[in-house]
Amino acid sequence: MPMPRMPSGLRRVVMVGMLLVAVPPARAAADWLITPFIGTAFAGETTFLVLDQGAGRTKLTFGAAVALMSDGFLGVEAEFGHTPGFFQGDDPRTRVVLASRVTTLGGNLVIAVPQSITRESLRPYLVGGLGLLQARSADIIGFVPVVKDLLGLTVGGGAIGMVSERAGVRFDLRHLKAITGEDGPLARPGVSRLSFWRASAGVILRY
Repeated sequence: MPMPRMPSGLRRVVMVGMLLVAVPPARAAADWLITPFIGTAFAGETTFLVLDQGAGRTKLTFGAAVALMSDGFLGVEAEFGHTPGFFQGDDPRTRVVLASRVTTLGGNLVIAVPQSITRESLRPYLVGGLGLLQARSADIIGFVPVVKDLLGLTVGGGAIGMVSERAGVRFDLRHLKAITGEDGPLARPGVSRLSFWRASAGVILRY
């Protein structure tokens, strides 16, 4: 018995479906980027009661980031940063704060220029996310310690440049700001509870 003839419209749909199955999907490449970094924290401000005026001074900062970057627009990142002596003044002879630090741990969304455009040249990106912003300070009197765990907002950007298949560099500028918690006794209009800028450079290991 002859097979019934398939309608022409249905036949075209079946042919298109077979072609779609036969064509392999485009590879969605993604790389793990591990980046230890070092830099400076600057332009800091706070409303917390700290007896030194060190928050606004330039400080050494360091940390590391782990990012999963696609070859398209999007990536995600987890980042840790540490700034020792954040609240301390520069002159040890007049220093009242004995020890202090600001530590950050956050998760960020990364929006980068696709590799199809940049190839292996510098790849600019924007970054933003939320995380923990932890501030600690102990003064010589022991009367007004700072112990704060706050939700922090991160916004910034930078550029990635690969110098080989497995290694590269990252240049980065970010603003980190506390967005929760109560203002301290030094609160003034336009002054953040705790915020600072961070400029850093890092070595990328790509996997």
